[in-house]
Amino acid sequence: MNIAIGYSPCPNDTFIFDALVNGDIPTNGLRFSPVLEDVQTLNEWALAGKLPFTKISYGVLPLIASQYQMLPAGGALGMGVGPLLVTTPAWLAANGNTTPKTVIIPGANTTAHLLFSWAYPQVTQKRFAVFHDIEDAILRGEADAGVIIHENRFTYQQKGLVALCDLGNLWEQQLQVPIPLGGIAVRKDVPLAVALQVNALIQQSIAYSWRNYPNISNYVQ
Repeated sequence: MNIAIGYSPCPNDTFIFDALVNGDIPTNGLRFSPVLEDVQTLNEWALAGKLPFTKISYGVLPLIASQYQMLPAGGALGMGVGPLLVTTPAWLAANGNTTPKTVIIPGANTTAHLLFSWAYPQVTQKRFAVFHDIEDAILRGEADAGVIIHENRFTYQQKGLVALCDLGNLWEQQLQVPIPLGGIAVRKDVPLAVALQVNALIQQSIAYSWRNYPNISNYVQ
């Protein structure tokens, strides 16, 4: 049986699926066809029911609950790793703590959008872009600020940007719960036995990656 499975090229996801899709663990007759796309594309595909297994943002889960259910394995709940609202030093110097009027966000159905809308419900001028394009768009002056995710939250200062708000920390402080980032969804028409088998293989794939950490493959990097 060949199974299409969608996830992003973010190292978090490739760490999960590396052993599974690259033959490092036995898969008991199952073959996997990885489909790598940015998380917003995966969210949109989930809305259309395109893939039998897919990574999604938890922000889109209420909209796909009739078609998908979550696997126990592969989910991400974060502490201290949530989205950041960033801007340029020039904008910050001119506006201080003023709420930005225009903001670029990495997808309408992402957890980043959910957290931003929760923290800044008054902002209505929002534009959506692929996550890796947001920093450069801010530097070009296309918006007052932007929400960054994935590895960009650790490297934005190298591009000369500054943080306005750590949306993840705000969530954690006010609600006292981890940030719901994303997880692996299975379409409800997939046979239960197959879903359970894939869930077990994802667990084994993650365990393999941890056993070999910090030695990681080029696939993860």
